Amino acid sequence: MKVAAIVPAYNEEQTIDDVVRALIHQPSIDEVVVVNDGSEDATAKRAQRHPITFVDLAENRGKGGAMVAGVQATDADVFLFLDADLVGLEQMHIEALLQPVLDERAQMSIGVFEEGRLATDWAQKLAPFLSGQRAIHRDLWNRISELEASRYGVEVTLSRQAEKLGAAVETVVLRDLSQVMKEEKRGFLKGLVLRMKMYWEIVRSVKF
Repeated sequence: MKVAAIVPAYNEEQTIDDVVRALIHQPSIDEVVVVNDGSEDATAKRAQRHPITFVDLAENRGKGGAMVAGVQATDADVFLFLDADLVGLEQMHIEALLQPVLDERAQMSIGVFEEGRLATDWAQKLAPFLSGQRAIHRDLWNRISELEASRYGVEVTLSRQAEKLGAAVETVVLRDLSQVMKEEKRGFLKGLVLRMKMYWEIVRSVKF
């Protein structure tokens, strides 16, 4: 099965190099797709230094839209979605996420941080279904709707619809991995505003 790592990126110039570098040196990954989601910093320039498939979105579509654009750019059978602001990404994390799907034990895997940073560890313990680190088979992806419009609610949409479809989903522990928080990247006030916007998009994506 062909595996593509898809990295949606919006203003992630500080971390995109390290994430892409880890992926392009991973033998089990056949293609790395970086989707520049309307970034206003040097994200696009830094990503294009590497041997990747580059998708440039002129306007910000939100995470869901960026993920859809990444899938449309590859013919892979399995997609590995990773956030562009990860800190400490290693081969063991990539393998842990891919194995349940490649071994056909699951149609989707979800990665949960552990022993990384207290703030990000607890956030994922409380709501593991919000994790952006996951692998999914194309067959399941194609059966899930409303992804492009979900923006930051895309993980909720994936998790809820996979459950409704009865798809096998496996949670894997990603030790010593974390990510940069919005307040650290954008400053406290702007980061907080962005976090509230993210939460609103997540809540809006929930269908009762």
